[in-house]
Amino acid sequence: MGETRRRGAVVLGIAALVAPLALAAGATPAQAAAGCTTTAGPYQKKVEKFLGRPVDGKQSAADCKAIRAFQTQHGITPNIGYAGPVTWGVMDLMLKQKAVGKNPNKDGKCPVNKGRIACVNLTLQLSWVQDGKKLVYGPVPVRTGRNGHETRTGLKKVYWRNIDHHSTLYDVPMPYSQFFDGGQAFHSAGVSMWNPPGSHGCVNMTKADAKKYWSLLKKGDDVYVYGRKPGT
Repeated sequence: MGETRRRGAVVLGIAALVAPLALAAGATPAQAAAGCTTTAGPYQKKVEKFLGRPVDGKQSAADCKAIRAFQTQHGITPNIGYAGPVTWGVMDLMLKQKAVGKNPNKDGKCPVNKGRIACVNLTLQLSWVQDGKKLVYGPVPVRTGRNGHETRTGLKKVYWRNIDHHSTLYDVPMPYSQFFDGGQAFHSAGVSMWNPPGSHGCVNMTKADAKKYWSLLKKGDDVYVYGRKPGT
């Protein structure tokens, strides 16, 4: 929680200075009114490279527009186009997920002697279904528990499934729910899988992936969760 607050404080502090910084740097009043900062962030070059922008470490109007679009798409707030730690953290995670390719269990941490099993790597925010050593589906990006609501690690089993579940605790729909540890479950969520800070402990998935998991898993199947979500 402390890390999340520190990151939030940094970005919020920048947001408060957007207008005066923009005008001082020569931005037009329209740019300042739009809330788009002209200040380069500490991860400017890395963010520019990720977005396919010219890598010069200087914030341009086009850079800001591209960064803001990325922030808006993935629920990063405030979305002022600042190349800060939260924005780069999401991009860095995406790059690490991409590097895994089709070999998510390269480290051998998810058991291969259990038959059909759903694996969740909290560190990389990835999940997949394997049968022994054979990859059945995935890996797919997931959104696990935020700081204070961490998805619990260890070997578990799917014990209850409800295709149209609705959370009475948070009053939100949880389609394709497959519960494996207390109130924690696989289910679809209508947010970006890279939306920080995370869920209340469940393993969020896109609707397509949650639907596929529903077809692949059954009550009694094993689930193995390991690692630690970045920022928790």
